[in-house]
Amino acid sequence: MEFKVGDKAVYPSRGVVVVTAVETVEVEGFRGQMYKLKILDNGSSISVPVQNVQQLGMRRIISAEQVDKVYEILRDRDVPADNQTWNRRYREYKDKINTGDLMEVGKVLRDLALLKAKKNLSFGERKMYDEASTLLIQEIAVARDMDEKLIRTEIEQIFAS
Repeated sequence: MEFKVGDKAVYPSRGVVVVTAVETVEVEGFRGQMYKLKILDNGSSISVPVQNVQQLGMRRIISAEQVDKVYEILRDRDVPADNQTWNRRYREYKDKINTGDLMEVGKVLRDLALLKAKKNLSFGERKMYDEASTLLIQEIAVARDMDEKLIRTEIEQIFAS
């Protein structure tokens, strides 16, 4: 998968990034191309070897059809109750978030929102909820070319019903 300067992509667990440069670098006799990426959420920059992009799970922004599927996941209430301990649930949720797959991130957000409707979330649960929410909102906003606040409102309305 190739990206050009200005392309927006998703870097798993970091969210939406913008390719700011494609540079050829030489390190200890090794010559290769690197993507310079700016993370939209916090403005920090990272470099990623071009040949490692697929292995790292970096991907293009989802399509409008995929956004609809994410919204279907968020609306789904026919989910079995998760009776695992929080530690196991946390590991499972973290693994889903780290895949970079927005459908999986949507499941984490939905499950935590359903739990939130039943009880107050613990600090760790709230942190995980916020992380999943941020990743989801950011990418949907870019995919639909809309303001993040509008997407946040849409998602809050889904969980309010």
